[in-house]
Amino acid sequence: MQLSEHFTLREFITSQTAARMGIKNNPRPEHMAPMIELCEECLEPVRALLGMPITISSGYRSYDLNKAIGGSQTSQHSKGEAADLVLATMAPYDVCKAIADSDIEFDQLILEQRDEHNGWTHISYRKGNNRREILTAHFQPHKPTVYTRGLDD
Repeated sequence: MQLSEHFTLREFITSQTAARMGIKNNPRPEHMAPMIELCEECLEPVRALLGMPITISSGYRSYDLNKAIGGSQTSQHSKGEAADLVLATMAPYDVCKAIADSDIEFDQLILEQRDEHNGWTHISYRKGNNRREILTAHFQPHKPTVYTRGLDD
């Protein structure tokens, strides 16, 4: 099923963790509209801005999948409102900077960079209620993730 011109439901629900652990990751009907809105109002404009395809590394997460990966209990992924993105030829910082400098509407934009080889861009969208909040996640072994405002390079 197409959610928008360039994004499918399949790529939003595909999860290696869910497959490995036998977790069903099927969205409920009320999650479909937010996923479509995220794609049409946020991801398609990001793809156009960057001029290249986007890979969704994590989209929709069922309650069980979100719990299994240690996600926040209030995660927008579990509402169909968020996606984590990677681009083959663009660093997460550069992706975040381009989006932050654009007029694309979003709720949260988070730079998530564990190390120089492992990072992604989190972006979320809530119809009619977007904060345009920009954060950087700081990961430390065996400690909770700390978030700071803005983009840290």
